[in-house]
Amino acid sequence: MGVSRLDVFYRRLLLTKLFIGGWGKPEDLKRIFEFRKIIGDRERCRTLVPENYPVHITQTEELADCHIHDGFFISPLEQLVPGILPPEAVKARFQFVVPKKWQKNRPVCIQLAGTGDHFFWRRRTLMARPMVRETGMASVLLENPYYGYRKPKDQLRSSLKNVSDLFVMGGALILESTVLLRWLDREGYWPLGMTGISMGGYMASLAVTNWDKPIPLVPCLSWSTASSVFTTGVLSRAVNWTELEKQYSVNSEVYEKEIIKMLEYCGADSFKTVPDPLSRLSGLSRSVDQHFRTRGEPGGLSGGGGTPHREHNGMSSGPCSGNTMEAPQSSPHWKKTDSVKCCRPSLQGESISFMKGVMDECTHMANFSAPVDTSLIIVVQARADAYIPRTGVLGLPEIWPGCEVRYLNGGHISAYLFKQNVFRRAIYDAFDRFCLKYPNLH
Repeated sequence: MGVSRLDVFYRRLLLTKLFIGGWGKPEDLKRIFEFRKIIGDRERCRTLVPENYPVHITQTEELADCHIHDGFFISPLEQLVPGILPPEAVKARFQFVVPKKWQKNRPVCIQLAGTGDHFFWRRRTLMARPMVRETGMASVLLENPYYGYRKPKDQLRSSLKNVSDLFVMGGALILESTVLLRWLDREGYWPLGMTGISMGGYMASLAVTNWDKPIPLVPCLSWSTASSVFTTGVLSRAVNWTELEKQYSVNSEVYEKEIIKMLEYCGADSFKTVPDPLSRLSGLSRSVDQHFRTRGEPGGLSGGGGTPHREHNGMSSGPCSGNTMEAPQSSPHWKKTDSVKCCRPSLQGESISFMKGVMDECTHMANFSAPVDTSLIIVVQARADAYIPRTGVLGLPEIWPGCEVRYLNGGHISAYLFKQNVFRRAIYDAFDRFCLKYPNLH
């Protein structure tokens, strides 16, 4: 099955570029990669978050079927890597959606946010409250750094400014999920699990690698690494490659002599074994353009006129980008002028390769400890997902033998819009599996 036409079409309606600030400060990248080496090893992380880490409930709202508790705590990342989080993101906010009447046990599923999922309304409405009604399962909805209340003032909607922001978000969410799991455990809730859709699925997967007990995990519409998302998926055309190339050229010495040496993952799909990343990207460009030429669709920015706020329509508009709002350019931008034509392809290739390397370092599941019991993992994937390419990427079943993968027909957008009930079914199945296997693990 090819890629979803809806995914490609929807991508063309979205306007804002990704990573307009570039890679992030080289010293920040180095600090993040050093911390990744710690957080990727569960044994080294056992004492990073104190058992009784303080969590505060600020107010409670009563609805017909549930109570909604608003709470917060200070992100442990602020203490462990001081100053790496923007000031607005230091306070981690969450909502705890609790049924008025428990049906069996007191199960809680932590749900991490997908792209563009600011505040809590979307997850609360589409997932948490139906879960209360269907099975009496509670949910904790944690707000991502860089989103909602935690969004930096200079950030445009969901568009993460720097590549490094995505890695900071991941490191923060791993630690913050640990805080919440320990808090729920202390308060006597059981069983506990994690889920997320799109980028939320990636982040939930990363968080579970750090948890030292068996735990149900249901990553929906995500896969084993974010690198393919930005180098071969439809989102690769939203990336501000011009700025990334410019910064790579200026800082190439520090990138090549210091940062690349810190990149560890070197599996079969590692950036170190990709012979020509440029051909992949330009091949994708041709295939996406061909989609529209053969169907008479509008090209370039004209096709997306008047829809700059599309992310607020309730869709999860893409996987782990922090944003998907930019229409692709109609021609490769390294051909801008004759004066740069000769050297730009090399710089473009190096930038794409570096992107793959840094993304794999911080997001490839093979770079993290395997979850304690992979049989409790149910992955839900879309067969024609244009946002998350699986070709040429080490699959989750290879990294986590024993996990189950359920495939849906269609692409990323249609699955998000119409298959939330399938995601919830997978969550219930994973929790049931846990209860059968570990009935006494309280």
